[in-house]
Amino acid sequence: MYFSPAAFIAGLVPLLIVLVIVAVLLVNAIFIVRQQTEVIIERLGKFNRIVGPGIHLRIPVIERIAARVDLRTGQSNFQIDAKTKDNVTINMDIAAQYHVSFQRGATPVESGVYRSYYMLANPVDQMRSYLIDALRSAVPSYTLDEVFDRKDSIALDVNTTVSGLMQAYGYDLVSTLITGIGLPPDVEASMNRINSAQRDKVAAQSLAEAERIKTVTEARANAEAMEQAGRGIAAQRKAIADGITESLETIRSSGVSTAEANSLFLFTQWTDMMTEFAKRGRAATVVLPADFKETASMFEQLVVAEDAKVPQAPVAPAQAARQQSGEEGQR
Repeated sequence: MYFSPAAFIAGLVPLLIVLVIVAVLLVNAIFIVRQQTEVIIERLGKFNRIVGPGIHLRIPVIERIAARVDLRTGQSNFQIDAKTKDNVTINMDIAAQYHVSFQRGATPVESGVYRSYYMLANPVDQMRSYLIDALRSAVPSYTLDEVFDRKDSIALDVNTTVSGLMQAYGYDLVSTLITGIGLPPDVEASMNRINSAQRDKVAAQSLAEAERIKTVTEARANAEAMEQAGRGIAAQRKAIADGITESLETIRSSGVSTAEANSLFLFTQWTDMMTEFAKRGRAATVVLPADFKETASMFEQLVVAEDAKVPQAPVAPAQAARQQSGEEGQR
């Protein structure tokens, strides 16, 4: 029997074609789904099933992968402008965090994956529109200061409102964050001036309070010092008086009269004063006796000056008449 290579090759070509077609179909039939991803399979253009992570088979040509749905949490950033209750236009930076609902439902059609793909054409844009509308409705209820103070509660209220709407479309809105609030330049400058003035006021009040405490403390210290000084002076004067009394008693016991003793003390004080003036060497006006030859002159001038300081008690007319008659009788 004669073997013809051409006939062999001609018979092998169809077999090779069949093998290639089978291989291509087999490759297209096998597919792998990654973690945190679910795949929607359609059969002849109609929803068929949802498959999770792992290796799967599909019927080539008849079935196709309609969508790979990512279950991870995503974030959408955008800006809006809104007007506050006190008519200030502000710019707000918003960050919305969301993910496809993990809800399975009684049937695949009720699952979050199914609704997220088939119910909204542009789910992120539509969610952003809901958030913008909710924020622009909420911000006019607050003043500028309240927006800054309560931005977290405002974002929470908006998130709660929009989250209820997005759940019907298979999306869970995790959180809505107000990441920044921008002000017009003139408003920002005015607020900075107001804050600076308030800080200056607080600083002035603190300084005034500190000065008041310092003044009160110094006044109390001075009062206590003066009180102690007064007690010291009083004790000193008492000691001097006691010493003078003892000296007078000693002098009287020696036979000297009280007037002579007072003159002696007066002269001693005068000489002590002159000694102190000489020690200090300061310019001062000093009254000196007219006659230095006799010490009696000093006594007489000091005693006369001392007597001149003591006012004489007025004498009644009757008493004056009696004194005059007595003087005439003595004559």
